[in-house]
Amino acid sequence: MELVIDSVSHDFGALRVLREISFRVAPGEILALVGPSGCGKSTLLSIAGGLLRPQAGSVASVGAAPAGSLNPLTFVFQDFALLPWRSVADNVAFALEHVRLGTAERRAIVADALRRTGLADFAASYPKQLSGGMRQRVGIARALAVRPEILLMDEPFSALDAQTRDLLIEDFMGLLNGNRLSAIYVTHNLEEAARLADRIVVLSRRPARIREIMSLTVPRDARDALYIAEHQKTLWSLIRGEAVEAEREVADV
Repeated sequence: MELVIDSVSHDFGALRVLREISFRVAPGEILALVGPSGCGKSTLLSIAGGLLRPQAGSVASVGAAPAGSLNPLTFVFQDFALLPWRSVADNVAFALEHVRLGTAERRAIVADALRRTGLADFAASYPKQLSGGMRQRVGIARALAVRPEILLMDEPFSALDAQTRDLLIEDFMGLLNGNRLSAIYVTHNLEEAARLADRIVVLSRRPARIREIMSLTVPRDARDALYIAEHQKTLWSLIRGEAVEAEREVADV
């Protein structure tokens, strides 16, 4: 299944946010969205996932979702969005409550998602008992439980410390390599984008337009520190001037 964003524009009242945004997400592709603070990255992700209807343009899927997919488009949020009164297993199962499944099948799906994210030994634990990295693993497991075609990820690792983030990114790369998952990945971390993405959409300051789409031709698992640093530097050169202006704009509000 391919996701097609075509000429999307959006405003919030007098606040001009997005202008003529177009790109495609191919099957198995990780596409990162980067740009100055407040440029509308999260708004664009909400539009891509159907949480918000654009005032102009369209979002469409091309091709059928794979057999067995219970929800082709699934979000992974920055703040984990876990239910504190539910165990890890029950938080993952929450994503399946709108689907008609037998008890045994539901348990099997949850167990598989926990296994794939390294949480099998924590099924009975509660969110307050887990570290930030483990909580985000639960969020990813919950997303995987519905067998998505495309993950919509809004700065999923930004709330974590650097060491935990690196460990979780390594695990996430392993998940990507073992599945034909696609993702739209919003991040402020340019090193993270250069490490994970197949293509990077660079947005301008608000109202956001596409400044450039950068393709990273070296496979993710073959990128060394120099390759990542060079692309991080290029991304910063595209964003820096407008990031300064965006910060001044926020300060003046």
